[in-house]
Amino acid sequence: MKSLPNNDPFASLNLPNLPPGPPEKGDPGSPQRLWKMGRVTLQRETAHRGGKTVIVIKDFATHLPISVIETIAKRVRSACGCGGTVRDKRIEIQGDQPAKIRAVLEAEGFEVKGVK
Repeated sequence: MKSLPNNDPFASLNLPNLPPGPPEKGDPGSPQRLWKMGRVTLQRETAHRGGKTVIVIKDFATHLPISVIETIAKRVRSACGCGGTVRDKRIEIQGDQPAKIRAVLEAEGFEVKGVK
């Protein structure tokens, strides 16, 4: 079968009274977030950690799946250049860098409360 340059079966259709379709993925008007992120709390902890400081990000919205929280944890770890983990829908980031953590979370769409 010979390939035509414009093989679109709908190219000749002209229906003027139809509403516009959904925006394309690349359009600036398209929604960027799949989830409404909500509010999180930052907490500085040193107990039971050998005197080391850890920033805990907690109180994630209940509708956020663990996969989204793990993705956010990865972004925070890479932005801070440190280690961390996800435990029981809480992110534990090693070190005392609340300003960097707050900036990453706000860029992701969270409202951040807690440690300044």
